[in-house]
Amino acid sequence: MATRRSTADASAPTDYRRGTRARHERLLALVRAGSTGVDELATALQISPSTVRRDLAHLNTTGAITRTYGGASSAPPFRERELSDRVTVEHAAKGAIAARAVELVPLGATIFLDAGSTCGELARQLWHTEGLTVVTRSLDSALYLASAPSLEVIVTGGRVARTSHGLEGPLADLALGRYMVDVAFLGVDALDPVDGVGEPTLPEAQVKDTAARRARRVVVLADASKLSRGAVPAWAPLPRGWTLITNEVDDDILDRYRSEGVAVISTEVRAEPR
Repeated sequence: MATRRSTADASAPTDYRRGTRARHERLLALVRAGSTGVDELATALQISPSTVRRDLAHLNTTGAITRTYGGASSAPPFRERELSDRVTVEHAAKGAIAARAVELVPLGATIFLDAGSTCGELARQLWHTEGLTVVTRSLDSALYLASAPSLEVIVTGGRVARTSHGLEGPLADLALGRYMVDVAFLGVDALDPVDGVGEPTLPEAQVKDTAARRARRVVVLADASKLSRGAVPAWAPLPRGWTLITNEVDDDILDRYRSEGVAVISTEVRAEPR
């Protein structure tokens, strides 16, 4: 009897999380369908208005919706910014994140380096590293690292994504599928502790999925603005036990990742003057 009680007790938190997640999904579907008032949502879901408000606050934190007076509206459609526009955004945070990432590169390792502004900062900090092999889908990082005296640089090939200058598609997947790297460093447009890496297109999500599956360790580089789902349409799951490096310091947000087995490295960065 004692064993049965302990087993049931152990499964209760998991069942509770599943129930909460299912309720959040139903609530989000109603908001996207046009139901925006708290009372209307409470009636549709047969829950209390206070529960609706609490759930809306959570979905607002993740970026899935936008809170309004007395209710909520759907988050605006996701639109990826040009790489040249992203380089200067959160520059200090990205530099600090990249510096911590360098510490995770084993001596003589083979790594995968993703496209994007934060991974581009990591490329700059890896230039003087000796005995490193870098497999990358980033045209910008490949060209920058090509002149490094002690690095071997391998480019995946594939179609060039206009906004990120990253390579994607079947050729990139085929090349990555032939490698096993020590560490895969991934950039993101959005991040979720359960669903993984969010991207604007399925081909970009697919190439990150392939890179993650062909790595002994997966490290995601994401400043605080990326730790939400937003309206990003395509997602790549990550293997359990991946690592997140971020400048986010809010434990309420970071605990969502820790509870899913993510190793969190938080680097606090002083805000830049406006």
